[in-house]
Amino acid sequence: MAVNPGDADADELPSVLWGLDPVFSAYSRLYITDILQIKESRQVPGVYFYKTHPIFKVDVLGTVVYKREREDFYCYGVDDSTGVINCLCWKHEKCSDQGESTKSRDLSGCSRGFNIEDELKRLKEAEQKSTVLEIGDLLRVRGTVKTSRDAREISASSFYKVNDPVMAEQISRMLEMPQLYRKCYDHPFQMPGDDLGSTEAGGSSRFHYLLSRSVLTLKEFFLEKEVARFRPYDVEFLLHPLIQSSSAEQESDQPGTSFATQIRNLLKETLNVLQDEGQIFRKIRTQDEVYNVTEQDKDLHTAIKDVLREDTKREKYAEKGCHVLHVLSSVRQRYSQNLSREVQHEKSMQTYSIYLSIIPNVNYLFNRLNKLLLIEYFYCLTQML
Repeated sequence: MAVNPGDADADELPSVLWGLDPVFSAYSRLYITDILQIKESRQVPGVYFYKTHPIFKVDVLGTVVYKREREDFYCYGVDDSTGVINCLCWKHEKCSDQGESTKSRDLSGCSRGFNIEDELKRLKEAEQKSTVLEIGDLLRVRGTVKTSRDAREISASSFYKVNDPVMAEQISRMLEMPQLYRKCYDHPFQMPGDDLGSTEAGGSSRFHYLLSRSVLTLKEFFLEKEVARFRPYDVEFLLHPLIQSSSAEQESDQPGTSFATQIRNLLKETLNVLQDEGQIFRKIRTQDEVYNVTEQDKDLHTAIKDVLREDTKREKYAEKGCHVLHVLSSVRQRYSQNLSREVQHEKSMQTYSIYLSIIPNVNYLFNRLNKLLLIEYFYCLTQML
């Protein structure tokens, strides 16, 4: 996921167009190693580019590895196992009217029932406790990226301590972030076709719209009918209404192209997208194109579970577990050599809950495993997949 210097786009988009990219307005969940390597914009200081996406706000979750306290702020070093970044976290301002509020409470006496001033005070105390961390605590930070003294840092707009005794939050984030990279950050930002004023770009935009609708249509069909396997001609009829409505809205969208050709092209691209996402796969590559639906493939689910169950019984894997490539290789030998990493990743998201059913005592496992090693393991797992 790391950004290489050669990956940065030499020609930045004009700053007036940055708002068209949804990533610009959101808190980007980037790995710290990427935050440290992204380059600053030449047009606007304080804005950075991950590939073609303009970024100035980030969301980071990691372990505090050092702490420095000043009069007005804390400096926390946050480590997410990919890198360490300095986070500038401002202290809460002291209430200047604290004495006045105390006097008003004394004058009013001890009133029965709900006291909003007391409740606000309790909330403020709880908030202050959650913003004072020690080394080893888990910290979540949202803020803007800055460069100070040639070093990258985050100026926090909000931060708090995360209570995560069994590391559920960290594991969930490690599984979520590769999806964000794959579906969002690693995709280049493209201008909407209508804004370019080009007939070719407009046609491309309409095709991408049809493609997104056809992908969604097939996903809904697989889920509703619980389809386990299919052939292309079994689902071809689902795309007929899309082509017909598109032809009615835009006459002569593809001059000289027949209806059947448009259906075949759209179906081919739709199946490619679903395979890239790991939603479907071909167990055996033959002339008879048979696709398996990953979510409904019980045999694949059983194969992964059996591999995990058998490996947990082996002495050499009992303490630290086995490498993800070993699991992937075992599943391919047992189930299908054509199993892609995308399918394995998609199924591993569902099979993650199997860990809880296979391992008899999860708390014992978490206590035995080193916290940093477990985080690095899941980071390596997501990188490999």
